[in-house]
Amino acid sequence: MSANKTDKILRWLIGTTVIFAIGLNVIVFTATNKKELSISQQMQYRSQALTTTAIMFLGLAVMINAYYAGKRAEAMQKNAIASEKNVELSLQNAQISQDRLIAERYMAAITQLGHKRIETRIGAIYILERIAQDFPKEHWTIMEILAAFVRQNTGIKSANPVTEEDSVPVYWGKQKNRMLSTKPIEQEQEEAPKIRRDVQAALTVIGRRNSLLELENQKLDLRNTDIRRADLLGANLERADLRGADLSGADLRGSNLSGANLHGAKLAKSILYETNLLKANLRGANLQGANLNRANLFAANLRAANLQQASLRAANLQSANLYKANLQQATLKVANLSGAKLFLANLQGAKLGKANLHLSGLIGANLQGANLNGANLCGANLNAAKLQQSEVFFANLTEASLTEADLHQANLMGANLNRAILYQANLSGANLIGANLFGTNLCDVKLEGAILTGVKNLDSQQIGMAVGDRTTRLPDDMETPPHWRQSG
Repeated sequence: MSANKTDKILRWLIGTTVIFAIGLNVIVFTATNKKELSISQQMQYRSQALTTTAIMFLGLAVMINAYYAGKRAEAMQKNAIASEKNVELSLQNAQISQDRLIAERYMAAITQLGHKRIETRIGAIYILERIAQDFPKEHWTIMEILAAFVRQNTGIKSANPVTEEDSVPVYWGKQKNRMLSTKPIEQEQEEAPKIRRDVQAALTVIGRRNSLLELENQKLDLRNTDIRRADLLGANLERADLRGADLSGADLRGSNLSGANLHGAKLAKSILYETNLLKANLRGANLQGANLNRANLFAANLRAANLQQASLRAANLQSANLYKANLQQATLKVANLSGAKLFLANLQGAKLGKANLHLSGLIGANLQGANLNGANLCGANLNAAKLQQSEVFFANLTEASLTEADLHQANLMGANLNRAILYQANLSGANLIGANLFGTNLCDVKLEGAILTGVKNLDSQQIGMAVGDRTTRLPDDMETPPHWRQSG
């Protein structure tokens, strides 16, 4: 019902009530003037008439008050709606102003990124960082801009950039019969140039960004970039794409590279102390001489990676894939290699003292001259492994499999070979003084020139299954089997 119609009804109601009340009082007062009525009766009728009139006007007043209260409520509602619209309009205007401000700051900063003065470029980088902090919606766009700036200014010009599909192992240095070079690193690599200050500023901003604002599929693209000697201390590069990047000599101490793709990356002589490389892809990467002490490489892919002379002291390599990796002369003391895949890996001269190799796979691995003193090789698979002249003092080889392994002149003094399988292994010239051979399978094991004096839990049946000669030194209480060759 419209306001005009409501006002007409109200006026009609007021007029009717007034006329009715006046008429009622006129009738009552006229009737009460009759002489046959007593004064008390006249007063009673007049009082009733006045009361009725008062009630009618009171009801009318209540109706009028309710009407105007409704009108006031309606007006207040209209004012509230108008205020809400004004607020929405103000917010829209504020958003427009903010977008305009962001656009202006964007354009100014992006324009300054191409400025000829390096100070101006650095200032623009930090302006972009501030925009990303103030306006979270623009965070990822700015990170992409900075990553593009790094790629544009440090791109490696290569005819064959590394891609995800590449599967050919990368060999660094000169090759001879597919063996990696053993030259000192200092002779093979020149001193890397110092990274540009503006590029370093961009990497610093990227490294300290708030990654919680990023989606799962948003990954930094730093492929094929030359960022040698970059300062990335504590940088957050989680899930970053660094395929083919050159990070030689970079400081990555305590940085987060979990899930990062470093396929074919160069990290020679880089510092990765306590770096998080959880499930990172380092396939074919060059980590020659790198410092990976206490690094987390759990389940990392290091297939065909070059870790020659790298230091991995106390590193976590549990369940890591090191198939055909080069760990020549690497330091792996106290490292956790439990369940690691080291098939055909080159561990020649590696230092594995007190390393945990529990249930690790070392089939065909080259451990020639390696130091495995006190290492835990319980349940490890060393079938066809090369352990010539290796040091295995007091190592735990309980239930390890060494079928056809070559342990020529290996030092196994005090080693625990409890229930180990040495089927057709070569232990000629090996030192087994004080070793525990309880339940050890010595079937067809070559023991020519081996020293078994002082061994524990060795019985004549085990010796009878082995292959030795008069040069084999057995315990004093044990006779030489008659079928052994008498010449040696």
